[in-house]
Amino acid sequence: MTTTTDLTQLTGDYVLDLAHTRLGFVARHAMVTKVRGAFNEFEGTARIDGGDPSQSSVNIVIKTASVDTRNEQRDGHLRTNDFFEIETYPEITFASTAIGQSDETTFQVTGDLTIKNVTKPVTFDLEFTGAATDPFGNQRVGFDGALVINRKEWNVTWNAPLEAGGVLVSEKVTLEFEISAIKQA
Repeated sequence: MTTTTDLTQLTGDYVLDLAHTRLGFVARHAMVTKVRGAFNEFEGTARIDGGDPSQSSVNIVIKTASVDTRNEQRDGHLRTNDFFEIETYPEITFASTAIGQSDETTFQVTGDLTIKNVTKPVTFDLEFTGAATDPFGNQRVGFDGALVINRKEWNVTWNAPLEAGGVLVSEKVTLEFEISAIKQA
């Protein structure tokens, strides 16, 4: 496996590698612990311009029905009208509107995040974790990032009060991105 850090060599069109990408989330539960989950069905494309990152772009479509917290009952609840309303809103989308480079390995990505037909601009950092040619001859790139959102801003508002005070599910949710993308010929 060969690696590269010369970003100009990365210029091209990419697709997310579903088997090696995680689009996940973390939320506080009962004010004392964290619940982690991910979406198992999604697709994404990126146009990387290593010489001028501002000309780069990212588009992602997530299938809300694919939510997976490793608990069937909780996943079923997340699919209902209390949370994602998968029948009415089958997809979460992200489309970048600007990409800048903060330092040698960090990119600031701004774009429109749409959940339950509510679109809001978000900005987050993506760290370039490397590039390599895999044993099958595919050129791969990796990025990691995270973004904290208030789910109520996207009309994901269900909650339940706790006897001791507080609520069952935190309003703040951390979205996590562990991305592996393959360059297209």
